[in-house]
Amino acid sequence: MIYNNPVHRGFFPDPSVIRVGENYYKVNSSFQYFPCIPVSHSRDLIHWEIIGHAVTEPEYLDLSEIKDSHGIWAPDIFYYNNEFYVVATMRLNDNFEDKNYAARQQILMKSKNPEGPYSKPVWLDANSIDPSLFVDDDGRKYMVTAKAATVYELNDDFTEIIAPPRTAWQGTGERCSEGPHIMKKDGYYYAIVAEGGTGYGHGINVARSKELFGEYEECPYNPVMRQIDPEKPIQRAGHGKLVEDTNGDWWAYYLCGRRNGGNYTTLGRETAMNPVTWTDDGWFLINQGEGPSEVQNGPNIPMCGEEKKSFFDDFDSDKLSLEWEFVRNPDYSNLSLNKERECNLRIWTGDDNLDNISAKNTLLHRESEFCFTAETKVEFEADENCRAGLTCYYSTATYVRYNITRKQGKKIVELVLNRNNGEELVAESEIPENTPVYLKVRTEGQKREFMFSTDMENYMVTGIVSPCTFLCDEGVPEDRKRHTGTLTGVFANNGGTGNRIPADFDWFGIKFEC
Repeated sequence: MIYNNPVHRGFFPDPSVIRVGENYYKVNSSFQYFPCIPVSHSRDLIHWEIIGHAVTEPEYLDLSEIKDSHGIWAPDIFYYNNEFYVVATMRLNDNFEDKNYAARQQILMKSKNPEGPYSKPVWLDANSIDPSLFVDDDGRKYMVTAKAATVYELNDDFTEIIAPPRTAWQGTGERCSEGPHIMKKDGYYYAIVAEGGTGYGHGINVARSKELFGEYEECPYNPVMRQIDPEKPIQRAGHGKLVEDTNGDWWAYYLCGRRNGGNYTTLGRETAMNPVTWTDDGWFLINQGEGPSEVQNGPNIPMCGEEKKSFFDDFDSDKLSLEWEFVRNPDYSNLSLNKERECNLRIWTGDDNLDNISAKNTLLHRESEFCFTAETKVEFEADENCRAGLTCYYSTATYVRYNITRKQGKKIVELVLNRNNGEELVAESEIPENTPVYLKVRTEGQKREFMFSTDMENYMVTGIVSPCTFLCDEGVPEDRKRHTGTLTGVFANNGGTGNRIPADFDWFGIKFEC
Protein backbone atom coordinates (compact mmCIF):
# COMPACT_ATOMS: atom_id res chain seq x y z
CA MET A 1 0.00 0.00 0.00
CA ILE A 2 1.40 3.37 -1.06
CA TYR A 3 0.55 6.52 0.88
CA ASN A 4 1.32 10.23 0.67
CA ASN A 5 2.59 12.45 3.44
CA PRO A 6 1.20 14.15 5.40
CA VAL A 7 -1.18 11.38 6.50
CA HIS A 8 -3.39 13.79 8.47
CA ARG A 9 -3.48 16.95 6.43
CA GLY A 10 -4.06 20.46 7.62
CA PHE A 11 -3.85 21.84 11.15
CA PHE A 12 -2.88 18.67 13.06
CA PRO A 13 0.42 19.54 14.82
CA ASP A 14 2.37 17.81 17.59
CA PRO A 15 1.05 14.27 17.03
CA SER A 16 1.02 11.63 19.75
CA VAL A 17 -0.09 8.13 18.70
CA ILE A 18 -0.77 4.89 20.58
CA ARG A 19 -1.97 1.43 19.61
CA VAL A 20 -4.63 -0.41 21.60
CA GLY A 21 -5.23 -3.85 20.10
CA GLU A 22 -5.79 -3.34 16.39
CA ASN A 23 -6.79 0.31 16.79
CA TYR A 24 -4.64 3.42 16.73
CA TYR A 25 -5.46 6.70 18.44
CA LYS A 26 -3.91 10.12 17.97
CA VAL A 27 -4.15 13.53 19.62
CA ASN A 28 -2.97 16.90 18.32
CA SER A 29 -2.57 20.43 19.62
CA SER A 30 -5.58 22.73 19.36
CA PHE A 31 -4.27 26.04 20.81
CA GLN A 32 -7.12 28.58 21.21
CA TYR A 33 -9.68 26.42 19.40
CA PHE A 34 -12.62 24.62 21.00
CA PRO A 35 -13.47 21.79 21.54
CA CYS A 36 -9.91 21.10 22.66
CA ILE A 37 -7.51 18.34 21.62
CA PRO A 38 -8.97 16.33 18.72
CA VAL A 39 -8.83 12.57 19.28
CA SER A 40 -8.52 10.68 15.99
CA HIS A 41 -8.80 6.98 15.17
CA SER A 42 -7.26 4.77 12.50
CA ARG A 43 -7.12 1.08 11.71
CA ASP A 44 -4.35 1.29 9.10
CA LEU A 45 -2.12 4.11 10.45
CA ILE A 46 -2.79 6.18 7.32
CA HIS A 47 -6.47 7.17 7.29
CA TRP A 48 -7.52 9.16 10.33
CA GLU A 49 -10.94 10.31 11.50
CA ILE A 50 -11.75 12.58 14.44
CA ILE A 51 -13.86 10.61 16.93
CA GLY A 52 -13.96 13.05 19.83
CA HIS A 53 -12.13 15.69 21.84
CA ALA A 54 -10.48 15.60 25.24
CA VAL A 55 -12.25 18.79 26.42
CA THR A 56 -15.81 19.35 25.23
CA GLU A 57 -17.43 21.25 28.11
CA PRO A 58 -16.80 25.02 27.95
CA GLU A 59 -16.87 25.30 31.74
CA TYR A 60 -13.98 22.81 31.98
CA LEU A 61 -11.47 25.14 30.33
CA ASP A 62 -11.79 28.89 29.88
CA LEU A 63 -10.15 30.03 26.64
CA SER A 64 -12.07 33.30 26.40
CA GLU A 65 -9.07 35.53 27.16
CA ILE A 66 -6.39 33.27 25.70
CA LYS A 67 -4.26 34.96 23.03
CA ASP A 68 -3.77 33.57 19.54
CA SER A 69 -1.58 30.44 19.39
CA HIS A 70 -1.68 30.08 23.17
CA GLY A 71 -3.96 27.58 24.90
CA ILE A 72 -3.49 23.84 24.35
CA TRP A 73 0.03 22.82 23.37
CA ALA A 74 1.44 19.38 22.52
CA PRO A 75 -0.88 16.78 24.08
CA ASP A 76 0.07 13.17 24.68
CA ILE A 77 -2.29 10.19 24.69
CA PHE A 78 -1.50 7.21 26.92
CA TYR A 79 -3.30 3.94 27.67
CA TYR A 80 -2.94 2.26 31.05
CA ASN A 81 -5.11 -0.19 33.02
CA ASN A 82 -8.00 0.06 30.55
CA GLU A 83 -8.15 3.86 30.67
CA PHE A 84 -7.11 6.52 28.19
CA TYR A 85 -5.17 9.48 29.53
CA VAL A 86 -4.56 12.76 27.73
CA VAL A 87 -2.07 15.24 29.16
CA ALA A 88 -1.28 18.63 27.63
CA THR A 89 0.19 22.05 28.32
CA MET A 90 -2.22 24.88 28.95
CA ARG A 91 -0.22 27.88 27.73
CA LEU A 92 -1.62 30.91 29.51
CA ASN A 93 -0.99 34.53 28.58
CA ASP A 94 2.22 36.03 29.90
CA ASN A 95 2.25 38.23 33.00
CA PHE A 96 5.73 39.72 33.24
CA GLU A 97 4.84 41.90 36.23
CA ASP A 98 4.33 38.89 38.53
CA LYS A 99 7.61 37.02 39.09
CA ASN A 100 5.75 34.08 40.64
CA TYR A 101 3.31 33.73 37.77
CA ALA A 102 3.55 30.44 35.84
CA ALA A 103 2.31 30.91 32.29
CA ARG A 104 2.62 27.20 31.54
CA GLN A 105 0.65 24.58 33.42
CA GLN A 106 -0.22 20.97 32.62
CA ILE A 107 -3.70 19.47 32.47
CA LEU A 108 -4.70 15.80 32.53
CA MET A 109 -7.97 14.13 31.52
CA LYS A 110 -8.98 10.48 31.46
CA SER A 111 -11.74 8.31 30.01
CA LYS A 112 -12.70 4.66 29.64
CA ASN A 113 -13.39 5.34 25.96
CA PRO A 114 -10.96 6.93 23.48
CA GLU A 115 -13.67 9.20 22.06
CA GLY A 116 -14.64 10.36 25.56
CA PRO A 117 -16.26 11.93 27.39
CA TYR A 118 -13.12 12.76 29.33
CA SER A 119 -12.98 13.86 32.94
CA LYS A 120 -12.69 17.45 34.03
CA PRO A 121 -9.03 18.53 33.69
CA VAL A 122 -6.75 18.05 36.66
CA TRP A 123 -4.05 20.71 36.90
CA LEU A 124 -0.44 19.67 37.42
CA ASP A 125 1.80 22.45 38.70
CA ALA A 126 4.75 22.27 36.31
CA ASN A 127 5.85 25.46 34.55
CA SER A 128 7.07 23.70 31.41
CA ILE A 129 5.75 22.49 28.07
CA ASP A 130 4.90 19.36 26.10
CA PRO A 131 4.12 16.70 28.72
CA SER A 132 4.05 12.97 28.02
CA LEU A 133 3.39 10.01 30.30
CA PHE A 134 5.60 7.02 31.04
CA VAL A 135 5.19 4.03 33.39
CA ASP A 136 8.34 2.13 34.30
CA ASP A 137 8.61 -1.60 34.81
CA ASP A 138 8.28 -1.17 38.58
CA GLY A 139 4.95 0.62 38.14
CA ARG A 140 6.24 4.08 39.02
CA LYS A 141 4.57 6.77 36.96
CA TYR A 142 6.18 9.80 35.39
CA MET A 143 5.42 12.89 33.36
CA VAL A 144 8.16 13.99 30.96
CA THR A 145 8.37 17.62 29.83
CA ALA A 146 10.80 20.00 28.18
CA LYS A 147 13.49 21.24 28.60
CA ALA A 148 14.94 18.16 26.89
CA ALA A 149 13.68 15.24 29.01
CA THR A 150 12.72 16.61 32.43
CA VAL A 151 10.93 14.01 34.55
CA TYR A 152 8.31 14.49 37.27
CA GLU A 153 7.19 11.49 39.31
CA LEU A 154 3.40 11.22 39.66
CA ASN A 155 1.10 9.47 42.09
CA ASP A 156 -0.70 6.23 41.21
CA ASP A 157 -3.56 7.87 39.30
CA PHE A 158 -1.35 10.44 37.50
CA THR A 159 -3.14 13.36 39.19
CA GLU A 160 -0.40 14.80 41.40
CA ILE A 161 3.31 15.51 41.20
CA ILE A 162 4.98 13.80 44.17
CA ALA A 163 8.67 14.64 43.69
CA PRO A 164 10.77 17.54 42.39
CA PRO A 165 11.70 17.41 38.70
CA ARG A 166 14.86 15.62 37.63
CA THR A 167 16.67 15.79 34.31
CA ALA A 168 16.90 12.42 32.61
CA TRP A 169 18.66 13.71 29.48
CA GLN A 170 19.76 17.28 28.94
CA GLY A 171 19.47 17.12 25.14
CA THR A 172 22.14 17.76 22.53
CA GLY A 173 22.36 21.49 23.15
CA GLU A 174 20.39 22.50 20.07
CA ARG A 175 17.92 25.30 20.67
CA CYS A 176 14.23 25.06 21.63
CA SER A 177 13.89 21.49 22.86
CA GLU A 178 10.30 20.28 22.95
CA GLY A 179 8.04 17.27 22.53
CA PRO A 180 9.95 14.81 24.75
CA HIS A 181 9.02 11.14 25.07
CA ILE A 182 10.67 8.32 26.97
CA MET A 183 10.13 4.73 25.86
CA LYS A 184 11.74 1.51 27.02
CA LYS A 185 12.82 -1.26 24.67
CA ASP A 186 15.22 -4.18 25.13
CA GLY A 187 16.55 -2.85 28.40
CA TYR A 188 17.20 0.69 27.19
CA TYR A 189 15.43 3.92 28.03
CA TYR A 190 15.19 5.98 24.85
CA ALA A 191 14.76 9.72 25.25
CA ILE A 192 13.25 11.21 22.09
CA VAL A 193 13.37 15.01 21.92
CA ALA A 194 12.56 17.56 19.21
CA GLU A 195 15.17 20.30 18.85
CA GLY A 196 16.07 23.13 16.52
CA GLY A 197 12.85 25.12 16.84
CA THR A 198 9.47 24.26 15.37
CA GLY A 199 10.13 26.09 12.09
CA TYR A 200 12.58 25.28 9.32
CA GLY A 201 15.47 23.23 10.74
CA HIS A 202 13.23 21.35 13.17
CA GLY A 203 14.35 17.82 13.94
CA ILE A 204 14.36 14.84 16.29
CA ASN A 205 17.33 13.75 18.41
CA VAL A 206 17.64 10.61 20.52
CA ALA A 207 19.72 9.30 23.41
CA ARG A 208 19.56 6.11 25.50
CA SER A 209 20.53 4.78 28.89
CA LYS A 210 20.25 1.59 30.94
CA GLU A 211 18.88 3.69 33.80
CA LEU A 212 16.05 6.22 33.69
CA PHE A 213 18.24 8.83 35.36
CA GLY A 214 21.51 7.31 34.31
CA GLU A 215 24.11 8.54 31.89
CA TYR A 216 22.57 8.95 28.44
CA GLU A 217 24.48 8.17 25.28
CA GLU A 218 23.59 10.28 22.26
CA CYS A 219 22.54 8.46 19.12
CA PRO A 220 25.36 8.42 16.52
CA TYR A 221 22.73 8.89 13.80
CA ASN A 222 21.28 12.14 15.20
CA PRO A 223 19.23 13.85 14.03
CA VAL A 224 17.08 10.83 13.27
CA MET A 225 14.61 13.14 11.48
CA ARG A 226 15.29 16.48 9.80
CA GLN A 227 14.66 18.01 6.41
CA ILE A 228 17.99 19.25 5.07
CA ASP A 229 16.88 20.17 1.53
CA PRO A 230 15.21 23.62 1.63
CA GLU A 231 13.62 23.07 -1.78
CA LYS A 232 11.65 19.97 -0.82
CA PRO A 233 7.87 20.42 -0.40
CA ILE A 234 7.84 18.97 3.15
CA GLN A 235 9.70 21.03 5.76
CA ARG A 236 9.67 21.62 9.53
CA ALA A 237 9.84 17.89 10.30
CA GLY A 238 10.15 17.06 13.99
CA HIS A 239 8.32 16.58 17.31
CA GLY A 240 7.78 12.84 16.93
CA LYS A 241 6.69 9.68 18.70
CA LEU A 242 7.08 5.99 17.83
CA VAL A 243 4.39 3.34 17.65
CA GLU A 244 4.61 -0.40 16.97
CA ASP A 245 1.99 -1.88 14.64
CA THR A 246 0.23 -5.24 14.91
CA ASN A 247 2.92 -6.89 12.78
CA GLY A 248 5.77 -5.76 15.02
CA ASP A 249 6.87 -3.05 12.60
CA TRP A 250 7.67 0.41 13.93
CA TRP A 251 6.58 3.81 12.67
CA ALA A 252 7.30 7.41 13.63
CA TYR A 253 4.67 10.12 13.62
CA TYR A 254 5.94 13.67 13.51
CA LEU A 255 4.82 17.15 12.58
CA CYS A 256 5.72 18.78 9.30
CA GLY A 257 4.75 21.74 7.14
CA ARG A 258 4.18 21.88 3.38
CA ARG A 259 5.58 24.83 1.45
CA ASN A 260 3.09 27.01 -0.38
CA GLY A 261 4.70 29.39 -2.87
CA GLY A 262 8.00 29.70 -1.07
CA ASN A 263 8.74 29.15 2.59
CA TYR A 264 5.14 29.64 3.66
CA THR A 265 3.10 26.97 5.40
CA THR A 266 -0.49 28.09 4.96
CA LEU A 267 -1.91 24.86 6.34
CA GLY A 268 0.13 25.04 9.50
CA ARG A 269 1.89 22.00 10.91
CA GLU A 270 0.50 18.66 9.84
CA THR A 271 0.92 15.00 10.83
CA ALA A 272 3.33 12.85 8.81
CA MET A 273 4.50 9.25 9.21
CA ASN A 274 7.57 7.29 8.18
CA PRO A 275 8.86 3.74 8.80
CA VAL A 276 11.34 3.06 11.57
CA THR A 277 14.16 0.53 11.30
CA TRP A 278 16.28 -0.70 14.19
CA THR A 279 20.01 -1.00 13.69
CA ASP A 280 22.11 -3.94 14.83
CA ASP A 281 23.53 -1.81 17.63
CA GLY A 282 20.07 -1.00 19.01
CA TRP A 283 19.40 2.48 17.61
CA PHE A 284 16.56 3.42 15.34
CA LEU A 285 16.40 5.34 12.08
CA ILE A 286 13.34 7.13 10.74
CA ASN A 287 13.01 6.67 6.98
CA GLN A 288 16.59 5.40 6.89
CA GLY A 289 17.77 8.82 7.99
CA GLU A 290 16.74 10.41 4.71
CA GLY A 291 14.33 12.97 6.15
CA PRO A 292 10.59 13.12 5.49
CA SER A 293 9.24 11.24 2.49
CA GLU A 294 6.51 12.53 0.22
CA VAL A 295 5.46 9.04 -0.98
CA GLN A 296 6.03 5.91 1.05
CA ASN A 297 5.21 2.22 1.32
CA GLY A 298 2.65 1.75 4.04
CA PRO A 299 2.15 -0.85 6.74
CA ASN A 300 1.22 -4.42 5.90
CA ILE A 301 -2.28 -3.81 7.21
CA PRO A 302 -5.54 -3.86 5.21
CA MET A 303 -6.54 -0.38 4.10
CA CYS A 304 -9.45 0.88 6.20
CA GLY A 305 -10.33 4.23 4.69
CA GLU A 306 -9.85 6.60 1.80
CA GLU A 307 -8.38 10.04 1.34
CA LYS A 308 -10.93 12.76 1.97
CA LYS A 309 -11.36 15.19 -0.91
CA SER A 310 -14.37 17.06 0.37
CA PHE A 311 -16.36 18.10 3.41
CA PHE A 312 -20.06 18.90 3.38
CA ASP A 313 -22.35 19.72 6.28
CA ASP A 314 -26.04 20.47 5.80
CA PHE A 315 -26.46 20.92 9.55
CA ASP A 316 -29.26 18.35 9.67
CA SER A 317 -28.02 16.76 12.90
CA ASP A 318 -28.65 17.90 16.45
CA LYS A 319 -24.86 18.11 16.91
CA LEU A 320 -22.15 19.82 14.93
CA SER A 321 -19.70 17.69 12.98
CA LEU A 322 -16.56 16.82 14.94
CA GLU A 323 -14.54 18.52 12.20
CA TRP A 324 -15.75 21.97 13.23
CA GLU A 325 -13.75 24.19 15.58
CA PHE A 326 -14.83 27.34 17.42
CA VAL A 327 -12.36 30.15 17.99
CA ARG A 328 -12.19 29.99 21.80
CA ASN A 329 -15.23 29.02 23.87
CA PRO A 330 -18.56 29.15 22.05
CA ASP A 331 -21.66 30.98 23.20
CA TYR A 332 -24.28 28.31 22.73
CA SER A 333 -27.07 30.75 23.62
CA ASN A 334 -26.37 32.50 20.30
CA LEU A 335 -26.26 29.36 18.19
CA SER A 336 -28.81 26.68 17.33
CA LEU A 337 -29.33 23.67 15.09
CA ASN A 338 -32.96 23.25 14.08
CA LYS A 339 -34.12 20.70 11.55
CA GLU A 340 -37.51 22.39 11.24
CA ARG A 341 -36.10 25.59 9.78
CA GLU A 342 -35.32 25.79 6.10
CA CYS A 343 -31.80 26.88 7.13
CA ASN A 344 -30.50 24.53 9.79
CA LEU A 345 -27.64 26.43 11.45
CA ARG A 346 -28.53 29.75 13.03
CA ILE A 347 -25.91 32.06 14.50
CA TRP A 348 -27.09 35.27 16.14
CA THR A 349 -24.77 38.21 15.76
CA GLY A 350 -22.42 38.62 18.71
CA ASP A 351 -20.84 41.77 20.05
CA ASP A 352 -17.31 41.73 18.66
CA ASN A 353 -15.57 41.68 15.31
CA LEU A 354 -13.09 39.01 14.20
CA ASP A 355 -10.15 41.16 15.29
CA ASN A 356 -11.17 40.86 18.94
CA ILE A 357 -10.50 37.79 21.08
CA SER A 358 -13.94 38.19 22.66
CA ALA A 359 -15.68 37.47 19.33
CA LYS A 360 -17.93 34.42 19.71
CA ASN A 361 -19.14 31.61 17.45
CA THR A 362 -16.61 31.88 14.65
CA LEU A 363 -17.03 28.33 13.34
CA LEU A 364 -14.15 26.95 11.27
CA HIS A 365 -12.98 23.91 9.32
CA ARG A 366 -9.32 23.06 8.75
CA GLU A 367 -7.92 23.76 5.32
CA SER A 368 -6.04 20.65 4.17
CA GLU A 369 -4.92 21.44 0.60
CA PHE A 370 -3.63 24.48 -1.25
CA CYS A 371 -6.37 24.29 -3.88
CA PHE A 372 -10.00 24.17 -2.81
CA THR A 373 -13.41 25.76 -3.12
CA ALA A 374 -15.47 26.57 -0.04
CA GLU A 375 -19.08 27.72 -0.24
CA THR A 376 -22.07 28.37 1.96
CA LYS A 377 -25.71 29.44 1.57
CA VAL A 378 -26.73 32.16 3.99
CA GLU A 379 -29.85 34.23 4.67
CA PHE A 380 -29.18 37.41 6.61
CA GLU A 381 -31.16 40.65 6.78
CA ALA A 382 -28.46 42.87 8.26
CA ASP A 383 -28.55 46.14 10.11
CA GLU A 384 -25.77 48.67 9.76
CA ASN A 385 -22.42 47.24 10.93
CA CYS A 386 -23.86 43.74 11.41
CA ARG A 387 -22.28 41.08 9.23
CA ALA A 388 -22.45 37.37 8.51
CA GLY A 389 -20.72 35.15 5.98
CA LEU A 390 -17.47 33.36 5.17
CA THR A 391 -14.03 33.82 6.67
CA CYS A 392 -10.56 32.52 5.85
CA TYR A 393 -9.10 32.81 9.32
CA TYR A 394 -5.63 32.57 10.81
CA SER A 395 -5.88 34.77 13.91
CA THR A 396 -7.43 37.96 15.26
CA ALA A 397 -4.64 39.83 13.44
CA THR A 398 -4.78 38.07 10.07
CA TYR A 399 -7.91 36.96 8.23
CA VAL A 400 -10.23 37.62 5.31
CA ARG A 401 -13.95 38.06 5.80
CA TYR A 402 -16.48 37.90 2.98
CA ASN A 403 -19.90 38.72 4.28
CA ILE A 404 -23.31 40.28 3.93
CA THR A 405 -23.85 43.62 5.64
CA ARG A 406 -25.74 46.90 5.16
CA LYS A 407 -24.35 50.34 4.35
CA GLN A 408 -26.34 53.53 3.82
CA GLY A 409 -29.51 51.48 3.66
CA LYS A 410 -28.22 49.14 0.95
CA LYS A 411 -27.64 45.43 1.42
CA ILE A 412 -24.18 44.52 0.19
CA VAL A 413 -21.56 41.81 0.05
CA GLU A 414 -18.17 43.14 1.19
CA LEU A 415 -14.67 41.71 1.04
CA VAL A 416 -12.43 42.83 3.92
CA LEU A 417 -8.96 41.66 4.89
CA ASN A 418 -6.72 42.14 7.89
CA ARG A 419 -2.96 41.78 7.33
CA ASN A 420 -2.01 42.66 10.91
CA ASN A 421 -2.59 46.35 10.19
CA GLY A 422 -6.30 46.64 10.80
CA GLU A 423 -9.15 45.92 8.41
CA GLU A 424 -9.05 47.02 4.77
CA LEU A 425 -12.06 47.08 2.46
CA VAL A 426 -11.11 45.40 -0.81
CA ALA A 427 -14.42 45.57 -2.68
CA GLU A 428 -18.19 45.49 -2.24
CA SER A 429 -21.25 44.69 -4.34
CA GLU A 430 -24.92 45.54 -3.81
CA ILE A 431 -27.28 42.54 -3.54
CA PRO A 432 -31.09 42.23 -3.55
CA GLU A 433 -33.18 42.17 -0.41
CA ASN A 434 -34.96 39.13 1.01
CA THR A 435 -33.03 36.50 -0.89
CA PRO A 436 -30.51 33.85 0.11
CA VAL A 437 -26.93 34.45 -1.00
CA TYR A 438 -24.30 31.90 -1.96
CA LEU A 439 -20.81 32.95 -0.89
CA LYS A 440 -17.80 31.17 -2.35
CA VAL A 441 -14.02 31.32 -2.11
CA ARG A 442 -11.80 29.59 -4.65
CA THR A 443 -8.21 29.10 -3.49
CA GLU A 444 -5.19 28.26 -5.63
CA GLY A 445 -1.93 28.45 -3.72
CA GLN A 446 -1.55 32.01 -2.44
CA LYS A 447 -4.48 33.33 -4.49
CA ARG A 448 -8.04 33.53 -3.16
CA GLU A 449 -10.97 34.57 -5.35
CA PHE A 450 -14.24 35.57 -3.67
CA MET A 451 -17.59 35.44 -5.49
CA PHE A 452 -21.31 35.37 -4.77
CA SER A 453 -24.56 34.35 -6.41
CA THR A 454 -28.26 34.63 -5.67
CA ASP A 455 -29.24 31.60 -7.77
CA MET A 456 -26.19 29.30 -7.40
CA GLU A 457 -25.64 29.51 -11.15
CA ASN A 458 -24.51 33.01 -12.04
CA TYR A 459 -21.57 34.07 -9.88
CA MET A 460 -20.09 37.55 -9.66
CA VAL A 461 -16.51 38.03 -8.53
CA THR A 462 -16.24 40.59 -5.75
CA GLY A 463 -12.47 40.56 -5.51
CA ILE A 464 -9.22 38.63 -5.54
CA VAL A 465 -6.68 38.62 -2.71
CA SER A 466 -3.15 37.63 -3.72
CA PRO A 467 -0.69 36.79 -2.35
CA CYS A 468 -2.24 35.61 0.91
CA THR A 469 1.06 35.12 2.69
CA PHE A 470 -0.43 36.81 5.76
CA LEU A 471 -2.51 33.63 6.16
CA CYS A 472 0.62 31.58 6.94
CA ASP A 473 2.67 30.69 9.98
CA GLU A 474 5.58 32.73 8.62
CA GLY A 475 3.58 35.48 6.90
CA VAL A 476 3.72 38.13 9.62
CA PRO A 477 7.17 37.95 11.25
CA GLU A 478 6.39 40.59 13.86
CA ASP A 479 3.50 38.42 15.16
CA ARG A 480 5.72 36.11 17.22
CA LYS A 481 3.42 33.21 18.07
CA ARG A 482 1.87 31.77 14.91
CA HIS A 483 1.37 28.03 15.25
CA THR A 484 -2.02 27.12 13.85
CA GLY A 485 -2.41 27.39 10.08
CA THR A 486 -5.48 28.72 8.26
CA LEU A 487 -9.07 27.54 8.66
CA THR A 488 -12.18 28.49 6.67
CA GLY A 489 -15.75 28.73 7.93
CA VAL A 490 -18.67 30.94 8.88
CA PHE A 491 -19.35 33.73 11.38
CA ALA A 492 -21.83 36.40 12.43
CA ASN A 493 -21.21 39.51 14.53
CA ASN A 494 -22.65 42.97 15.08
CA GLY A 495 -19.51 45.11 15.19
CA GLY A 496 -20.21 46.15 18.77
CA THR A 497 -23.67 47.58 18.09
CA GLY A 498 -25.37 45.11 20.44
CA ASN A 499 -27.91 44.07 17.80
CA ARG A 500 -28.90 40.40 17.91
CA ILE A 501 -29.87 39.32 14.40
CA PRO A 502 -30.11 35.74 13.13
CA ALA A 503 -27.86 34.54 10.31
CA ASP A 504 -29.17 31.30 8.84
CA PHE A 505 -26.67 28.98 7.15
CA ASP A 506 -28.29 26.22 5.12
CA TRP A 507 -25.08 24.31 4.42
CA PHE A 508 -21.33 24.61 4.14
CA GLY A 509 -19.01 22.63 1.88
CA ILE A 510 -15.35 22.39 0.92
CA LYS A 511 -14.08 20.60 -2.16
CA PHE A 512 -10.34 20.02 -2.15
CA GLU A 513 -9.04 20.07 -5.70
CA CYS A 514 -5.33 19.14 -5.41
